[in-house]
Amino acid sequence: MALMDWVKANRFLFELVACVLLSAFFLGAKPAGGLLLKGTDQETAWHRIESGEPGPVVMVVGGMHGNEPAGARAAEQIRHWSLRRGELIVIPRTNVTGLRARIRFIPNESPAKRDLNRNFPKTNEQDETSGALAEAVWNLVKKCKPDWLLDLHEGADFHQLNKKSVGSSIIPTKGRGMDAAVQKALDSVNATIQEPQKKLVRLRYPVNGSLARAVHERLGVKSMILETTVKGQPLSRRSRQHRIMVHAILSHLEMTASGVHVMMEDKTVQEQKTLPMGIAIYDAGGTGGSGVRRLEAIFAKTAGTLVRRLGPPEIQSGALEQFDLVVFPGGSGSRQAAALEKQGREAVRKFVEAGGGYLGVCAGSYLAASNYSWSLGIIDAKTVDTKNGRWRRGEGNVKMEFTPRGRELLGNFQGEVDVRYANGPIFAPAGLEKLSDFETLAHFRSEFSKNGATPGVMVDSPAILCGKMGKGRVICISPHPESSEALHEVLQRAATWLTLKR
Repeated sequence: MALMDWVKANRFLFELVACVLLSAFFLGAKPAGGLLLKGTDQETAWHRIESGEPGPVVMVVGGMHGNEPAGARAAEQIRHWSLRRGELIVIPRTNVTGLRARIRFIPNESPAKRDLNRNFPKTNEQDETSGALAEAVWNLVKKCKPDWLLDLHEGADFHQLNKKSVGSSIIPTKGRGMDAAVQKALDSVNATIQEPQKKLVRLRYPVNGSLARAVHERLGVKSMILETTVKGQPLSRRSRQHRIMVHAILSHLEMTASGVHVMMEDKTVQEQKTLPMGIAIYDAGGTGGSGVRRLEAIFAKTAGTLVRRLGPPEIQSGALEQFDLVVFPGGSGSRQAAALEKQGREAVRKFVEAGGGYLGVCAGSYLAASNYSWSLGIIDAKTVDTKNGRWRRGEGNVKMEFTPRGRELLGNFQGEVDVRYANGPIFAPAGLEKLSDFETLAHFRSEFSKNGATPGVMVDSPAILCGKMGKGRVICISPHPESSEALHEVLQRAATWLTLKR
């Protein structure tokens, strides 16, 4: 058939497509999201989630201040929620340069413009913003026309314990339905907090120049600032508190169709193969030092990964099902087990048995072992020489050498390498019939033997080992490769092997 004849035969189809495209153009079809300040160092993404059903438009803003990461983390998770009705607009990392630098302000900005949440139109002043970033956010708000705006922040201390801080509070504007929404959020989040003085309270009107105040006064938007507290609380807990409050408000508005613990795309959908590797890092009781932060940074640089911090409530609720790999860092294995409680430990076991990956570093390896009443029992290995405090063998660099299998899986490291050690487990076979024998991927070639530890036990013992449980895979690392940049590849390749589809 000649080209012109084919076109004539399909004329109706062309006209239909053209009609659809023109209709979308003239009706102003909504984009699924976009970029603010595209092409600049302040470029940041925003996202639109539509239900397809009429309802409220809610905007969630995170990361306004760069030293308040919980809001940014929570907003990044919230954007994956599904809706029953209405529309959700999310800006997860508003002050992206401040978040990178871990400072409150916009880096390299003049003193008058550096605090983003003071750069919006002020009461009884001209309708102007200060700085390009504030202007971009303000224009997006005016374009999206939200009914509600929720701005996620963090205070330094608990307000009930330190009146100079706004930590652990909700700071709303006025408007119909506001009181009920605030109370719903307070009741929901406070039900998860045991200490009365650390519970959230309602405070007065948002500060002048803040986005929440400006959108209320200039645009009639019902808005509030949701504050968690940095002091003494892991990031996973703070971001969870933000999710709980936002979820409570969306539930009050009859909008949400997702649970509060949804943190990424549903891995059960047909498009699963296109989704990134989901890595959950335990971040709660029993962690220590900078391990969580270091591990997160290493995995965040790994191509095709999405990293989230989880605490016991998420794990107990079944949130691991959203992920491919769970990582337990250094600290205290027994305290991690206690924080997880029986329900959480069983959830981890079921996750691995069903095909999930488990990576334990130091304390996380103790947790994986098979010889404690509190351990997970997911690898056929027991710890040795641990009685009467002898597990406290010492801290510092030791020599480690990879086996041929270790070089195959974790990187072609030749000869002995230096690695930081901090009282990690000394492993031997447990001899359990229900678990397959472990493989040694690296041996210790030197040792610490302080506090009465038996000399010679550590030398030639497994430094890194792997095993299988059910459909899942386990790697236990006694030392701390996250502390040595040269060994970061070990962790990245371990993650890849642990998440290989069988």
